[in-house]
Amino acid sequence: MNRTKKFFTNSISAAFQQIAAMAAGLITPRVILLCYGSEINGLVSSIVQFIAYFSLVEAGLSAAVVYSLYKPLAENNQSSISKIVTAAKEFYYKAGWVFILLTGILAGTYPLVTTVSGLSPVGVGILVITIGVNGALEFFSLGKYRAIFTADQKTYVVSNASTIHIIINTIIIIICAELGISIVLLRLIALLSIFIRSFILIYYVKRNYPYLNYHAEPDYSALDKRWDALYLQVLGVIHSGANVIILTLIARNLFEVSIYTVYYMVIGSINAVLSIFISGLSASFGDIIARGEKSILQKAFIEFEFAYYSIVAVVYSIALVMILPFIRLYTSGINDAEYVIPVVAIMFVINGLLFNLKTPQGMLVISAGLYKETKIQTTIQGVIAVVFGVIFAIPFGLIGVMAASILSNLYRDIDLLFFIPKNVTGLSPFVTLKSWGLTCLCVFAVALIYNFIPISAGTYFMWVISAVTVAISAIVIVSIMGMLFQRRVFIACLRRLCLLGRGK
Repeated sequence: MNRTKKFFTNSISAAFQQIAAMAAGLITPRVILLCYGSEINGLVSSIVQFIAYFSLVEAGLSAAVVYSLYKPLAENNQSSISKIVTAAKEFYYKAGWVFILLTGILAGTYPLVTTVSGLSPVGVGILVITIGVNGALEFFSLGKYRAIFTADQKTYVVSNASTIHIIINTIIIIICAELGISIVLLRLIALLSIFIRSFILIYYVKRNYPYLNYHAEPDYSALDKRWDALYLQVLGVIHSGANVIILTLIARNLFEVSIYTVYYMVIGSINAVLSIFISGLSASFGDIIARGEKSILQKAFIEFEFAYYSIVAVVYSIALVMILPFIRLYTSGINDAEYVIPVVAIMFVINGLLFNLKTPQGMLVISAGLYKETKIQTTIQGVIAVVFGVIFAIPFGLIGVMAASILSNLYRDIDLLFFIPKNVTGLSPFVTLKSWGLTCLCVFAVALIYNFIPISAGTYFMWVISAVTVAISAIVIVSIMGMLFQRRVFIACLRRLCLLGRGK
């Protein structure tokens, strides 16, 4: 399979996995909320976030393995491949046992700090262990396989296996919840889907990499680069999961955790869709940077910024207008907590918008390999989210942690606004600042229009019709803004789009 075909296959498989994950992300929380209530939904979300933190014992390992396998796979050096995979296996197994130990400690201590009506402390502990099994299998089966598939440009194998896992897991949850099975037993039964994924990967490896010798002398030196990626990966996980942990430990309110996860599900799905538009571009910009083609870099980046921010403006215009009608529909019939909270909805949209404003600049950080150069800034961003999140959570709860997230993303936006022009593109920061202003102005204009136009969204069908109407309005406004204030780049993007449509 040539490189182009592999890229296409990997992209299609990843898209199907993303679609499956988004569908499951909408369906399963709704089922849990209806059948078990907001408190149990908050409990499960909180445990999942703690388990995600424990996965940091693997941080940096996968990237190091992938990097080390590029050359031997290209040279078909089977001996070196076996040595690297054997070293990776040993590291993953050691990390896996540490993960199991941490999960056991959480299972023993979590019931002491959290009280859940309808579930005994023993039940909470068993639930922690059950959810932890999923993470353990990542270390003992998926980890080393994901690395070799990634390095060999066969991520479609992991994507397809994960899609099957997601579908089966969702079906199991729906059936068990409808049958009224306890949440602990439901999670135990759902483990079946995890084992199926592992069996698929093991079978594929044995069939396509028969030369792998797991008893070969391990090449530990090949994994030295894991520590280069460790720091930023740790900070990324801490920053992304801080709000759930803070709400659990500081606010001590699982209902607010449930509310947070429902809103985050919506914004997370939006960001997952937007990530499709930047997939693979890091390598393209990295090639331009490596060749020192500054004028090409500047032109390409300006056009990419305009195109991406135009999409962000349309998507977040829809989000700002349609998020509350969606939440109202999604949580209908759930009466143990109030989910329709306008200020929370607005804060989530603002936070998501700020997160995406820095995406083009963040992509260039990866393209230029500026990990060490951005350590301090990334640390400050994480500190703002955690410290202010704790401070604000005590008096304000969910609204407080969202305010901290907004501040952390705002800081990172401002930092990258000046960092990237100075260190990568050589452009004026005001080029990006102008795009930011127009993006926010478009979102505000659409929201203002629909503040005077009633939205009919009594059913999901009507919600979709209304969302399409808002999308058309947003596209018109974004196009007008582009023609008025960024005419040259607007026309350049249209030409590029026309050439793409002709297959050129």
